Amino acid sequence: MAKDLPFFITGTDALNSIGENIIIADKDFKIIWLNSKARQSFTSIAPLFGLGTVDEIIGLSMDFFHERPAYQRQLMNRLEEGHRARINIKNTFVADIVITPIKGEKNEHVSGYMVMLMDVTTQAEEERRIKETIKDLSVPILQIWDHTIALPLVGHFDVERGEILIPAVLEECTSKQIRFVMVSLAGINHFDESVRQTLQKLHDSLRLLGVQCIVVGIKPQMARSIVELNNIMTFRDAHDGLKYILNKEL
Repeated sequence: MAKDLPFFITGTDALNSIGENIIIADKDFKIIWLNSKARQSFTSIAPLFGLGTVDEIIGLSMDFFHERPAYQRQLMNRLEEGHRARINIKNTFVADIVITPIKGEKNEHVSGYMVMLMDVTTQAEEERRIKETIKDLSVPILQIWDHTIALPLVGHFDVERGEILIPAVLEECTSKQIRFVMVSLAGINHFDESVRQTLQKLHDSLRLLGVQCIVVGIKPQMARSIVELNNIMTFRDAHDGLKYILNKEL
């Protein structure tokens, strides 16, 4: 059975202590309350909508902030649980928004809505984050011999990162007449299915171009998983891999 909050803690105190922007609207979508974090954030957001102060937000319909209010109402009327989305605020801010219907104790009728804006940041900052993510996902392609390139994989490696890697490597091999690709796993945190799939797909794609893919930097704890790779030459370190390539080139 649910218990009331202790007499010295109010619901308002609890909502104000949350480090996210919280907006409360009634069942007709009229804004009736903002917590202290939201009031602080909307000091910068309110002028984008032609509002002079945060206090002017109170009493406004949530429709005021949407380009397609009819669609928004339709969505909210269908809500049974929380709805989450990424929104753009006047091309100036971006944020994750979570809208949750507020229901009574019997969980029958919606009496209002709680809107939570999380991770509010500027559009410029969001674009910078995206660029950094793309940079992190990229893999340096090093030309170490006339017809040989090396791919030092570092950190976490997953399917998404592999999908970025493979086209870049294929293009490099085609444009520079590469015959050998040496993939180093020395910097990989762990070898899992994502890494295995990427290596196998890279190997098979390169073979169609007449390029041989070899794998170096095999750690002892990886050895058991590595044997699941089909027809891929593997070596303990880059030195052994380079010796193999030189012998093939001579």
